[in-house]
Amino acid sequence: MLENTSILPTYTVSIEQNSEYIRRILPLMLKYNVPVDPMNYAVWYHYVAGLSTDLNMAIDAIIQEKKNFDSVTTLYLYKNYVCTASVESFEKINSNLLRLINKTAFLINDTGEKASATGDHLNFKLNELNAAENQANLKAILVEIILETTQLAEASKAQKNQLDNTTKEMELLRSELTHVRVAANTDGLTGLLNRLAFDKALGELVENATTKNACLAILDIDHFKRINDNFGHLVGDKVIKYFASLLKKHTAEHHYVARYGGEEMAIIMPDTLLTEAFHLIEQIRKALDKSQLKNKGGTENIGKVTVSAGIASLKATDTVYTFIERADNALYRAKETGRNKVVIESTFHQ
Repeated sequence: MLENTSILPTYTVSIEQNSEYIRRILPLMLKYNVPVDPMNYAVWYHYVAGLSTDLNMAIDAIIQEKKNFDSVTTLYLYKNYVCTASVESFEKINSNLLRLINKTAFLINDTGEKASATGDHLNFKLNELNAAENQANLKAILVEIILETTQLAEASKAQKNQLDNTTKEMELLRSELTHVRVAANTDGLTGLLNRLAFDKALGELVENATTKNACLAILDIDHFKRINDNFGHLVGDKVIKYFASLLKKHTAEHHYVARYGGEEMAIIMPDTLLTEAFHLIEQIRKALDKSQLKNKGGTENIGKVTVSAGIASLKATDTVYTFIERADNALYRAKETGRNKVVIESTFHQ
């Protein structure tokens, strides 16, 4: 669904939103004696923007335990939560790729040198052949030419085999790189797109929209804190995973389904009318409403789990910020008016 040629985090946020983030980030960094350098800023940017629930939990735990945000801690946070694909994976791929490039260059260069040397030698032998005075000399020269040609053919065959093996290694590397890129765009708990991938997809949709019909839905599990408080975070995670499975089941292949943050999910729906979007999200709401979720091997009932959702339709004048804001306002309206419902922007006055 999402084609991403970059392995680095990308951000699609309005100037106004970035200004708000800066206003909140700097006091926090000063409060916890965090040096204002690019890596630290990236970590705290993600924290304030809520781009990774796991990162926020990790930072909150460090604060609660009154530990220092030293360089080792920052690097750990950055590698595990900001650059969601492993830095070590990229370093390994890069190292192997350079090795294969050098190996291939050597093989090509070696083949060229051997072919050139053989060519010079054959030319020399051809001159000898022309000057041969008797049949014995002629036969000896021909034997040498045949032997030289046979050796070149064998060397070429061996080098072809080596190049074939190198090609196979490069295919494996390409597959590994694809896997790492997918990991960089995927939320570890749900298997949905992560927040960074969502931001990128939404930014591209708004910037390069070739369709008049596109919708955004933001969905939030109702009273999720109650589930965590009563049953623990592991059960809460299972509920989130189950909800994510419903989204995967009901959405289409061209939809972008993401974990927006915590128990909030988002669905970008290109080429979708508002009425179609409402019907889809309502199906999801009903499916969760009918679910009977249980804990501890199916013996303990978790209780009724429901979801509220807000939907907005893309306008020609939209920015990413205004598009999200209108969907978020519709979600707030659904929460405010009783929960367990889907509200579209046109059903209330903003």
